[in-house]
Amino acid sequence: MVFSQTMDAKLPRVYVPGPLIVGAGPSGLAIAACLSKRGVPSVILEKENCLASLWRLKAYDSLKLHLPKKFCQLPHFPIPSDFPNYPSKEQFIDYLDSYAKHFSISPMFGYEVKSASYNAAGGFWRVVAGGSEFVSRWLVVATGDNAAPAVPEFDGVEDFGGKVMHSCEYKNGGEFKGRKVLVVGCGNAGMEISLNLCNNGARVSLVVRHKLHILPRDILGRSSFAVAVDLLKLFPLRFVDWFLIISSRLALGDTSKFGILRPKDGPLKLKGKTGKTPVLDVGSLSKIKSGQIKVVGEIRRFTSRHVEFMDGKVEEFDSVILATGYRSNVASWLKEESLPGKGQGDNTKKSWLSNIKGKNGIYSIGFTGQGLLGTSIDAERTAEDIGRQWNSNRKYLSSKINPYMYHEIGAVCSS
Repeated sequence: MVFSQTMDAKLPRVYVPGPLIVGAGPSGLAIAACLSKRGVPSVILEKENCLASLWRLKAYDSLKLHLPKKFCQLPHFPIPSDFPNYPSKEQFIDYLDSYAKHFSISPMFGYEVKSASYNAAGGFWRVVAGGSEFVSRWLVVATGDNAAPAVPEFDGVEDFGGKVMHSCEYKNGGEFKGRKVLVVGCGNAGMEISLNLCNNGARVSLVVRHKLHILPRDILGRSSFAVAVDLLKLFPLRFVDWFLIISSRLALGDTSKFGILRPKDGPLKLKGKTGKTPVLDVGSLSKIKSGQIKVVGEIRRFTSRHVEFMDGKVEEFDSVILATGYRSNVASWLKEESLPGKGQGDNTKKSWLSNIKGKNGIYSIGFTGQGLLGTSIDAERTAEDIGRQWNSNRKYLSSKINPYMYHEIGAVCSS
């Protein structure tokens, strides 16, 4: 890496010949590997000091992949065959570390992006991070939708005397033994944290605000997701939704008896319309049926020791865990109107590129709501598109950077 400082520049400037990637999670690693396979160098900026910080720093200990490993492996390097079908958090982290080592991916850690803007006159992106300014023809945003905790506002929560924490701070239920804990959020994380708390001797209540689909993780020994994928090759979506609901009813029973109502739309149709993923049951429902996990309704407000619900019930709790998901933080630093994958394009084969490619050489990986499988597909497509430009127009693209700037700022790249 070579830095240099111009007379009138406030920050050291770094020229990146290939794409600049923001984020060293699975999305960032996947696109870097796919670019490397095509001979295109890239640089990854990562605000934390490790790979896959969401998995390593913010995931609960009992987390496992929700889908079989074949649907979660990244391009050109499979998850080890001796790993179980649903690898644990630690096993998946080990896989990502091996992935980075295999492709010689070395992110620049501790570089949090403060701003990114496009210089139309020069034809390049200017990204300020870690006290430096990076200049690149291409910008790949690979931070995904899970960059920052989503924390809802509740009346009176600031007066609550118990512990309130987001699920990103939760590791295991050991410290909650014997305590009354309210889990807010009934997605996969909320369900699994409730189960883990229950298994560790906590008295658990689970807030269920909306209708949701709960499916068995496996149907007749096969992943529900794999079954759905195979059926969609032969039958229309409405039939596959019907099959999943019937299979769920047979395996799990009528969830409405326990306060969990199903939406009118089937699980796949709902996912396509709203992005809401069905819950894959790993044992939580049996605890709900037995009363060990109590289903409660929407919260009205907090008091010093109690939580009041919309139905008028009031209960005392020692702790509250907000399993309310995450949100993207891109809008805080990307000085553009929109990001590809956020309202641009649709899901038709004709327009797939518009979901990941925006104007002026910006791309997004991990924003289409299709999980790790979608991330891998988008990484391949993005690398193919950038690689085509790199190989056919390399000389021209290099000249797009102002010549005097090129000589003064130096260069940095990694293969």
